[in-house]
Amino acid sequence: MASTLGLIALFAIFGAWARYGQSLLVQSLLGRDFPWATLSVNVLGCFIMGFLFFLTLDRLTFSPELRTGILTGGLGAYTTFSTFSLETVTLLENGEIFRGILYMFASLFLCVLAAFAGATLSRILPGGAL
Repeated sequence: MASTLGLIALFAIFGAWARYGQSLLVQSLLGRDFPWATLSVNVLGCFIMGFLFFLTLDRLTFSPELRTGILTGGLGAYTTFSTFSLETVTLLENGEIFRGILYMFASLFLCVLAAFAGATLSRILPGGAL
C-alpha cells in the first residue's frame, strides 16, 4: 500500500507538470478566448488513459502498484475535469451559452472518442512493439 501511494504521488508530480506545460503551450498558440488548453489536455489524457489502461492490462506486465501510479497519479493529475467544469460554468454565466454548450459537447465527444482510439490502438499493435 505504501509503495502504491508513493508511486501515485510521484506520477502525480509529472502529470501536473505536463498539464501546466501543455496549457502554457496551447494558450500561447491559440489564445485564451476559448478553453482550448483544457480541451486539449482532456482529449490527450483520455487517449493516453484508453491506450495505457488496455496496453498494461493485455500486453505489458506492470506491477499493480506501478500501473496505479501511472493511471491514477499521472493521468489523474494531468487531466482536468474540474477545470473543464469551472470553465463551462464561467462561459454560461458570462452569457456565452453557445460556446459553453459547444465546449461541453466537444469535450464529451472528443474525450470518449480519444479513449476509444487509445484502447483500439493498444489492441492492434503487434505484441512486441513496445
